[in-house]
Amino acid sequence: MSRIALIHALKPSIPAIEEAFGRLWPEATLMNLLDDSLSADLAAEGSLTPGMTQRFLTLARYAVGTGADAILFTCSAFGPCIDACAAAFPHIPVLKPNEAMIEDALALAGPAGKVGLLASFAPTLDSMPPEFPAGMTVVPCLATGALPALNKGDGAGHDRDAASAALALKDCDVIALAQFSLSRAAGAVAAATGKTVLITPDSAVRKLRRLLGA
Repeated sequence: MSRIALIHALKPSIPAIEEAFGRLWPEATLMNLLDDSLSADLAAEGSLTPGMTQRFLTLARYAVGTGADAILFTCSAFGPCIDACAAAFPHIPVLKPNEAMIEDALALAGPAGKVGLLASFAPTLDSMPPEFPAGMTVVPCLATGALPALNKGDGAGHDRDAASAALALKDCDVIALAQFSLSRAAGAVAAATGKTVLITPDSAVRKLRRLLGA
């Protein structure tokens, strides 16, 4: 049975990815590692630091030491830190949170497609667009009130804010939700925009299952 280490920098990411595994790969064994000070420190610093990369490597090293068959990071604002972990542990799959969803967006919209990128954590809109293929147009959009609402336990308010912000993306070919925690608003975003909405947890679980041959 495959053992998957899930490494988080935001608490709301955990229910979203566990729900996706429950639907798409319930046989997988999951372990959760959370350091929610990473997201707070990134917001305070304004950019990634060498110290953050070392913290990611420490978390990955711990996961590998438990016997993890793969690592999935769930916070999309730390791409270079995750790249360092993938380089350090090449013998197992180490996935960025959005790489599988980006592959799905490419398949749906095409290499010259226009993708609306909706985020609830502002640093993601700096780090994630370069991950898309060069020919694609990425339209960033921040749902400013969504994450604060979710952190207060207001799920309905989170979903309303996400749907309202997504109206700015109605001329895109597809809309990608950048945070795992945003996946709960996928239905509201689709209803508001009439567009296909991609969510990171489902894409990531399908890719991991494929990579591990499960």
